[in-house]
Amino acid sequence: MTTKVNKTKDGHKSSSGGNQDPLSADFLKSVARKPGVYLMKNRQGQVIYVGKAKNLRKRLSSYQRSGFTDSPKTLLLLRKLAAVDTIITHTEKEAFILESSLIKKHRPKFNIELKDDKSYPRIKVTLGEEWPRVYMTRRRMKDGSRYFGPYSSAGAMRNTLSLVNRIFPLRRCKGRNLKKRSRPCLNFQMGRCLAPCSGKVDKNKYSIMVDNVLLFLEGRNRELRRQIKKEMQKASAALDFEKAAVLRDQLQALDKTLEKQVVVSDIDKDQDVFGYVRKGAGVGIAVINVRGGTVLGKQEFFLPDPIGDNSEVLGEVLHRFYGREQFKPADEVMVPFQVVDQPMLSEWLTEIKGRTVKLRVPRRGKELHLLEMAQTNARQVHIDKESKEKSWQMLAVNLQAKLQLRRYPARVECLDISNIGGKQPVGSLVCFIDGEKATKEYRHYSIRTAHEPDDYRMMGEVLNRRFKEGVKERVLPDLLVVDGGKGHLNVAQNVLKEKNLLNRIELISIAKDKENKSDKVYRPKRKNPVKMARHSPVLFFIMQVRDEAHRFGIVFHRRMRQKNILLSELDIIPGVGPKRKKVLLKAMGSLAAVKRADRRELAAVKGIGPELAEQIWEYFHS
Repeated sequence: MTTKVNKTKDGHKSSSGGNQDPLSADFLKSVARKPGVYLMKNRQGQVIYVGKAKNLRKRLSSYQRSGFTDSPKTLLLLRKLAAVDTIITHTEKEAFILESSLIKKHRPKFNIELKDDKSYPRIKVTLGEEWPRVYMTRRRMKDGSRYFGPYSSAGAMRNTLSLVNRIFPLRRCKGRNLKKRSRPCLNFQMGRCLAPCSGKVDKNKYSIMVDNVLLFLEGRNRELRRQIKKEMQKASAALDFEKAAVLRDQLQALDKTLEKQVVVSDIDKDQDVFGYVRKGAGVGIAVINVRGGTVLGKQEFFLPDPIGDNSEVLGEVLHRFYGREQFKPADEVMVPFQVVDQPMLSEWLTEIKGRTVKLRVPRRGKELHLLEMAQTNARQVHIDKESKEKSWQMLAVNLQAKLQLRRYPARVECLDISNIGGKQPVGSLVCFIDGEKATKEYRHYSIRTAHEPDDYRMMGEVLNRRFKEGVKERVLPDLLVVDGGKGHLNVAQNVLKEKNLLNRIELISIAKDKENKSDKVYRPKRKNPVKMARHSPVLFFIMQVRDEAHRFGIVFHRRMRQKNILLSELDIIPGVGPKRKKVLLKAMGSLAAVKRADRRELAAVKGIGPELAEQIWEYFHS
């Protein structure tokens, strides 16, 4: 039987046909030899891969050629493939942009994803505020602020922030709007704030300080040094020795910083240098950010088995790297070899930057030296990956032997129940795969049945819900860790027995031993805990998994408590939604004033009226 070709509502073509080949000759004949985007789907209709092509038919035909399918990941993609949709575009650039938006929308599992499951800190300069501040954040928002980072080392970020606060004393108080004060706070007395709240500094001087902070964070320290030295000489000539002394201190602190920086070039321009090393199926990527000839930072990524040849993979890496609001590209982006669609990529980078960006392969001189540095770092990514894998394999073997597990513990899950006095109980489930956090597999469970503090009942409920889902999805842990003693272990054992999973899932519990100030690990059918040294790597790993479950539960618990704190009594009254609540509180000034108000005062508020005013009054006075 041949593959059926369907016309979809928006005019693009799709292949389908149950067990038939979705890339059959009949379907490929119907695909246009034009630029466009193709979406590969599995049997459930989920998009698992999105690609672009200058010639759609040629590109899709390439998946049938031997050589292209040598990659294990490509073979797995083709095994899961059930249908292909194609969307024709007018130009290659349209296909390039459409591919990016479709990847963001569908998040296909087989496309390259530059991430490492970490939320790196950034430094935020709140340029949208009247009196800008500088502080650390892990969230990037479109609020007119400038963001610097991400910093792979939180310690390095804190040192940078500390230096900024010491050299440039901008305000430290929280809040977008600055509250006026008759007397400045202690930070002003210590020389750590210019005290705009008390009118101790004019807007022009404060703005110059903010501009200097931006120069510092952009890595333009030599330019900043020249400016500060010029201002110091000017202040000294005007006999303003107090100002000159402050500028002298800033200059000295800046000189100390410059001594520690790695200078790689005397060329005063911005460069992003990409290192790329393929070893086996995996690819190591290192990106070195050079600003004004000085190394400002480095980021590393490991791609387990990307689809496509080196030119295609590096092109997609550039596309993903600059398409995720990381930061704007440098004036020059240097790569070890030509990438697919290089002119188009260069044009796209120029649009993001707002001025010309050169995408090129260096051949000689200091730029080639920079590229070799990036290549060395990309090789180190492979070395670190291999070292980590060997370390985990040794730990997993020891874990299996020490706990006498029948299964190799590739997937480890841990359950913790969080509550305060039995209120707002939450089950938090975390997952580690091959010793690494798998944050996409983390789950929170709001407890439904237990209304009193009963850990056993709560744990039983969560485990029943987890393994109802797990059996259905066929995703089960090799090792389940529960936080608690033998009682919690028995609850988990009973649930697994009911679900006929005792032979498929290994089980342990970990509890704190307050007397010995250590942790005990229990196994089913054992009276005493498993003997382990206090500093055993196996015990340390189990504790790490348990602590991650604690942390994950506490984060959700705080969010729930914060939501309840913000919940007003007005939210309970029928007819009073968020908008009317805001209007009432703005008109009356506070919730206490709303409670004191009579019917006429309430009815006079715009949007309330006599009927709702009666309801509000009755609620507070009945």
